[in-house]
Amino acid sequence: MTISRSKKVLLSVAIVITVATTAGFILVNQESRDFRFTKSIDIYISLMRELNAFYVDEIDAEKIVNKGIDAMLSSLDPYTVYYPEEDSGDLDFITTGKYGGFGSLIRKSGDYIVVTNVYKGFPADQNGIKPGDEMISIDGTSLKGVTSEKASDMLKGEPGTEAELVFRRNGTEFTKKLKRERISIPAVPYYGMIDSRTGYIRFTNFTQNCIAEVRSALTDLKEKQGAESLVLDLRNNPGGLVNEAVEIVNLFVKPGLEVVSTRGRAKQYDAVFRTNRNPVAPDMPVVVLINRGSASASEIVAGALQDFDRAIIVGERSFGKGLVQVARPLSYKAQVKITTAKYYIPSGRCIQAVDFSNPNEDGSVGVIPDSLIKTFSTRNGRPVKDGGGIIPDIVISTDMLTRFTSELYVQNMIFDYATEYFWTHPQPAVLDSLRLSDSDLVRFRAFLAEKNFSYQTSSESALEDLIATAREEKLYDDNSQALEQLRDLLGHSLDRDVAGQKAEVTELIESELAGRYFYDAGMIKYSLSRDSQVREAIKISADRDRYDSLLEGPAI
Repeated sequence: MTISRSKKVLLSVAIVITVATTAGFILVNQESRDFRFTKSIDIYISLMRELNAFYVDEIDAEKIVNKGIDAMLSSLDPYTVYYPEEDSGDLDFITTGKYGGFGSLIRKSGDYIVVTNVYKGFPADQNGIKPGDEMISIDGTSLKGVTSEKASDMLKGEPGTEAELVFRRNGTEFTKKLKRERISIPAVPYYGMIDSRTGYIRFTNFTQNCIAEVRSALTDLKEKQGAESLVLDLRNNPGGLVNEAVEIVNLFVKPGLEVVSTRGRAKQYDAVFRTNRNPVAPDMPVVVLINRGSASASEIVAGALQDFDRAIIVGERSFGKGLVQVARPLSYKAQVKITTAKYYIPSGRCIQAVDFSNPNEDGSVGVIPDSLIKTFSTRNGRPVKDGGGIIPDIVISTDMLTRFTSELYVQNMIFDYATEYFWTHPQPAVLDSLRLSDSDLVRFRAFLAEKNFSYQTSSESALEDLIATAREEKLYDDNSQALEQLRDLLGHSLDRDVAGQKAEVTELIESELAGRYFYDAGMIKYSLSRDSQVREAIKISADRDRYDSLLEGPAI
């Protein structure tokens, strides 16, 4: 639809006024604030009129307004976001975990788009699309040079609609006509027993009705598989719906308990959320895993179970997002996701880590200072703190990759080699039989050479800086021999790196292959026995005396 210049201006004004009004800027009986608000709107409208009338070229009002709105909201916090009508599907996906598409993940690779993952049972999987396949075109439109974001928009659409896609695999192009479906990303991509008595649930998002998946998994583990304790894995779970977090907590605690409250400037968004059902596992020992990627609703669950002394928290400090967002409708089917309140967990603490309300003079924001962090108490009197995420009861840092293996991952060497391996090796009968041989690693070394893989160690980088400084200070010539000898000594080689870091390289490749042959569930299952945080969680849940002692309050 083509919009005239005058209509564009009216649209821009309507959107700005609606955004400002919806955000609650107008407060009754605050004349000074009312005046500043009205003044600002008048100035904005005047500016748009002047640009529309006198700017040397015809302006695109929608584009200008969208940029203005984004800039305005970015000055508040990163979670208050404007969604024009054409992007409303993005907000729906955030809240529901559903979208119309083919069930695959993609990224830009070279000139084209490459498939990085396919979800089991959805159209891409049903039509034989595999990770590593290049997307060449969609409905006759070339994807050469197209960003992954643009390609993703082209792939999404109404369920039931079709698209003709051209792929390239191992140098050969082929065409597939795929029908879009309603794609629902599972909240629980894997659950199962990790030893004879310990159940495990990987929980990845708090989307609408995710409680059904978690409850089903927990019930199956407890009643059918004989789980006596549970490891609930919330690592890298970015959160989502607050009411779903309350339901998850309610699986383990009695009804009538306050899990979280929200408090903001607009009192209509003040609320208290309580448990209201009988728990599924009121007495089962629970260990919750968190890390820096655990945020929002994940922190509500981990923090509430910690405050109730109902679970042991293991891992790394969580993200620290204690802000609540609400989606509000705007004119012309646009929407805005507004931060309306902060949330407070049972002990009374807010775990927001960044103070967006008091930016520095340069516009940057900082974490809550130590001087303002307060100590609270769990039900048993254990000390817990606010102002910086959830601190685990037992802190275990994630095993870090070496510089060499990090570069293999970042430069997609692991991914690309797994693609080659997948098409040259039959699927293992079971996951446990997936093992790389010494000859496979020899081939991987040759593969890296063929791909001209290169990287620089931290030592090499520091040496290059030293040599550059020596040249500037005219010291290089007198010391060139020693510096070049040092370069030889510190230099890396593929043979030495692959052999010296064999275990780490092997694990990365096998993990990627587990996902290729056995989907996401296979990759997760493969990692469990090699995960130091999971191993610690198993130990804690198996030792009931230690488990109980960690939850005890201070001696009186």
